[in-house]
This record gives sequence, structure tokens and C-alpha cells, in this order.
Amino acid sequence: MKRPNIVILGAGYGGMITTVRLQKMLGANEANVTLVNKHNYHYQTTWLHENAAGTLHHDKTRMKISDVVDTNKINFVQDTVLSINSDEKKVKLENGDLEYDYLVVGLGFEAATFGISGLKEHAYTISNINTARLIREHIEYNFARYNNEKEERQDMLNIVVGGAGFTGIEFVGELANRVPELCEEYDIPREKVRIMNVEASPSVLPGFDEELVEYAMNLLEGKGVEFKTGTMIKEVHEDKILVEKDEQQEEIPTNTVVWAAGVRGNSIVEEAGFETARGRVKVSDTLLAPGHDDVFIVGDCALIMNEENDRPYPPTAQIAMQEAENVAHNLKVLVRGGSDLEPFEPNLKGTVASLGEGQAIGVVGDKKLFGWTASVMKKIIDNRYLFMLGGVGLLLKKGKFNIFTK
Repeated sequence: MKRPNIVILGAGYGGMITTVRLQKMLGANEANVTLVNKHNYHYQTTWLHENAAGTLHHDKTRMKISDVVDTNKINFVQDTVLSINSDEKKVKLENGDLEYDYLVVGLGFEAATFGISGLKEHAYTISNINTARLIREHIEYNFARYNNEKEERQDMLNIVVGGAGFTGIEFVGELANRVPELCEEYDIPREKVRIMNVEASPSVLPGFDEELVEYAMNLLEGKGVEFKTGTMIKEVHEDKILVEKDEQQEEIPTNTVVWAAGVRGNSIVEEAGFETARGRVKVSDTLLAPGHDDVFIVGDCALIMNEENDRPYPPTAQIAMQEAENVAHNLKVLVRGGSDLEPFEPNLKGTVASLGEGQAIGVVGDKKLFGWTASVMKKIIDNRYLFMLGGVGLLLKKGKFNIFTK
């Protein structure tokens, strides 16, 4: 009997957990499982803001796939996905094609630019290890150049972060810790540096508890972060941006704009012909793409509605991991000839947002967490994922154990 080919695209949270679960659930003779990823490493997306600010080295954030996945059981292909042909059940890669019987799509996100002029050309995004490294080096280069310029250039010391959701707030929290260190290193007075967070909504962290938001804003403002809420970025240029609030426009000199105001699913999914909304597929209750019984979608590419408020669940790491567990179980059922697939039910255990070293806010169950307590909880959550992924060995190698530092 022919062994079915299971192909998993992307080694993000969804792809990796699906892979390691199948590695344990299926015998070697039950299926051929192939994981495809552009790089030979997996990384913690939820730590990228620390890499971008320069408060955590990127090698701490990434781990080799071969250190987590048993390549005797899983076929790992390091290649770039170009397209998906669901009619022919083929995936086109840069260096060849793969045929599948079952496909798991976990290709991650892209920045949503909303048509803002110049954003794509002149703004940075915190989207992977390489973009995070680029942001860190760009900021440090600006500080290093500042005192070597013939004239003072304020655009080099103005850092603008577009968006006050999780990524934007966590990033400015890390910047608020990093900037004083850079000022000391490069002999620049701290008061010359501006960290600005621009958000179109009337408040930061939309949807978060008001008391927690107030705590976060007070803390960050105390560290020198300026919030410009109810303000839209209209244009981004090489050395300035144009913002608008209450029909009043303002020009801000800056050559550092970090865009963290929106994501969409990978465009490959859209181009494959699946029904999408901003690149995300509204999946069935078993995480199958509509009209397909052989294509599962997980992570940033999956759109799942919360029936309680008729809004999509945010595409968080927590949701992606739970989706992956569900998909791995359902693939085991299908491989073994079953048809009774288990519906996916999100189980949100809580949310924690970092505000820099030793500070965070969060909600776990119905309990609000502030400051150091929330920061400890964030480390516990991060360490739990490492344990789920690679057991004690990976946890000891990559975990965050010192509750007073990173």
C-alpha cells in the first residue's frame, strides 16, 4: 500500500508543532512527511522585537531545525516555496516540485501597507531574523554617524514606530531600554533622541484592558516614548514622514520608520486560488481550506472567526500552536483510514505583552498582571513553547531563566 505524502510548508509555530507531533504520532512506514522551509532554522517570532532593538542577540531567537526535527523520520527540504497547485496536488519550489496527498500551509505573514505612499520603499518591518538584524544595524549606524556629520541631522535620531498593537508596543518598550545605552556609547545626549509611536486608533493596544493600557503608556512615557494616537501616517520618504491628525498635517524628520501596524497572510496562498481575505483563508472547523479535503491551513494564513463577537481570532503564536496540534491529530486519523476529524476549538489561556526588561502587562484567565509579575509570566509562556517543541534539551539551550533579566 502506498504511503501518503504529507507536505508541510513553513517552519513557523504552526509548521514546527505539526511536524514534531507527526514525528511522534506516526510510525515511519505510515506516511512520508516533508517539511519545507526557506532557512535551515526556526525562530521565535515573538522575540523578534528584541532582536530588532538590539536587546537580545538573534542567535538566541533561532534554532536549527535539525536540532528539533528527527531527520531520520522527517524529510527536511531547505527551499523557497514559489506556488501551490491544488488541482495537480503539487508545490513548486525554486529547486523542484513536490507532490502531496495532504498539504499543511503555514507560510506566515507579510506586512500590510494599506497603500501608504512610500511605505514599502522606505519603512522597515519586524518580520524575520534578517529584517530584525537590519533594523538593529541601521539604528546603531545612525548613532555612530551622528557626531561625524557636518551638520546635526535630527532625522538620524528620530525613531518612528507605526502601529501600537502588540509588536509596536513591545518594540518601543525594548527601544526605551536600548536607546540610553546607545547614547552613552556614542556620546549623544538622551534628550536629542525621540522615540515616537504613531497609531491611527484613539488608543494603544486596541481591545486590551483600559487599566493595563494606562499602566503601559505611563511606564513607556516615563522612559521617553512619545505616543501620537488618532494619527495616520500618510506618506513615508527617505528622510521624513507626513502624518495627519484631525485634518492637521505634520512633517517629522526621520530616516527610521518601523512599520508594525498590520499583517496579512502570505500572498502565495492568495495566488493559489484559495478564497482569502487579506491573504488569510477562512478555514472550516477542522482547519481545511474551503472545497478541499486535503489542504490544512495554520497560523497567519488561517482565518478563524470568534462566534462570540463575530471577529477573527488574532493570528497569535498561541493559536497557531493549538491549530497545529489539531491538524496533526486529524492527519493521523486520515492516514489511518479514518474520516471522523476533530473540530478545532481555540482555548485562549491569556495574553502578555512585554514592555522592556522586567516589565510587562497581561491577562491570564480573569486575572490582570502588571510589571515584574507579568514579565515572569511572559518568560514562563516562552519557556513552555520551547519545552513543547524540543523537550528539556531545547529549553535548557534557549530558555529564559533569569527572572530579573532577559
